[in-house]
Amino acid sequence: MGSVKITENTTTTAPAKDAPALVKKIGRTTYIVRVHFSKTSKETMSDKIKRMLKNEIQQM
Repeated sequence: MGSVKITENTTTTAPAKDAPALVKKIGRTTYIVRVHFSKTSKETMSDKIKRMLKNEIQQM
């Protein structure tokens, strides 16, 4: 497997310096994942996880 060049996604609404980042190195490749949360969302993280699980179960 060759090395993968990762570039920062500039389309996000959250500034990169404020966005939490998860860094995982697998072999010689480093993955950087930045997340952000909508300030206008009405759904909690718990609600979202429950909704995703229900959708997954319905597809079975």
